[in-house]
Amino acid sequence: MNKIDIDKVDTDAPIFAPDAFRLNDFQAELIAKCRRFGKKYLAPRAAQHDRDATFPIENFRDMHPEGLLAICIPKSDGGIGADYMTYSLAAAEMGRYCGATTLSWNMHVCSTLWSGPLSDDMEIPADVRKTHLQRRAVHYKRIIDDGAVYAQPFSEGGAAAAGAVAFGTEARPVDGGYIVNGKKIFASLSGSADYYGALCTRRAEGEEAMRRNTLYLGIPANAPGVSVTGDWDPLGMRGTVSRTLIFKDVFVPEDAALMPPGVYYQAVLRYPHMFLTLSPTYMGLAQAAYDFTVAYLRGEVPGMPPVKRRMFPTKQLAVAEMKLMLEQTKALWFQAISEARANPSKDSILRAYAAQHTVMENANALAVKAIRTCGGQAMLKSLPLERIYRDSRCGSLMLPWTAEICMDRLGKETLYEPGEKDE
Repeated sequence: MNKIDIDKVDTDAPIFAPDAFRLNDFQAELIAKCRRFGKKYLAPRAAQHDRDATFPIENFRDMHPEGLLAICIPKSDGGIGADYMTYSLAAAEMGRYCGATTLSWNMHVCSTLWSGPLSDDMEIPADVRKTHLQRRAVHYKRIIDDGAVYAQPFSEGGAAAAGAVAFGTEARPVDGGYIVNGKKIFASLSGSADYYGALCTRRAEGEEAMRRNTLYLGIPANAPGVSVTGDWDPLGMRGTVSRTLIFKDVFVPEDAALMPPGVYYQAVLRYPHMFLTLSPTYMGLAQAAYDFTVAYLRGEVPGMPPVKRRMFPTKQLAVAEMKLMLEQTKALWFQAISEARANPSKDSILRAYAAQHTVMENANALAVKAIRTCGGQAMLKSLPLERIYRDSRCGSLMLPWTAEICMDRLGKETLYEPGEKDE
């Protein structure tokens, strides 16, 4: 081994070292695969898609032969069979290389995670479960055989995405299915996905809109009445192309359901970690900000002169502070994702809120620290740090668990047991 090899720091080492975090062989191999994929495909394309605010559909096309579109599809249906925790670790690795692709990938993966491992943990009558397994197999086959991409439009601009009221997008029951009307904003993959996994409220004539009547329907992008409108020119996560999605009298057959009626509402109550799946992307961005800083100060950023800046005490102190924040964030987040299951304890739910808030806030704090530590050159568009900064700023704003909602729930659910009120 020559001197350069000895002196070089591996900034592509796993975020969560398999030995240190006691990962099994399956997990270790999958996160290594995602790291290789991210470095080969995502990183070289990220800057251009960010600059142009274009959707990186070629990344999804390249995921297909690698099986990554089917990462959470059960092995019995031909997928990789990753559970919640394993997927989260894999997504964190991908997030290091392109936040926009990884966040969009999460929207696709959740259509299989929610309809697969998560639904398997819910209480469903045997006959309903049998029908569900048959229906989800159709969705899975499209993904595995054809590389179909699913989106997950969620937000509507009101309180529904935060779980406070029923979704405004409504599905009116008709013979053989539903007629869907509504609007989704910040709809990632809009215009690029093949199917939209839309959350909507089943509401017959004269019925009240109720959260317990939420449906999760896989709506074909080419169905009559589906349209995409508006521009997409945000601060960060520009490659998600999250334009507004309109459903106007869209007929959706019953067998398009991604979850049986009532199961989404049951999952909200019994599997709150389902809303923590946005955080792996930002865990990856937090690591990426730190990695860039170390490489920059050591003079090891590709394409830049090998000028070392590590000898200054102020730089050393800043890196030490970043390392502390990163390790604290990793430890809390890893614990939270390892506890994901149906019917978690109260402490586990509070930890999930804390982990979401910590990752979303600290990812950007690390990026801010990285910019200040590395200096002006690090802000160049030819380098990834300014994109990491802008992408990471978006995390604390994302529903259903924004930073503010996490804080509200941490305080309230610590001080009140379910059903408790002040007299």
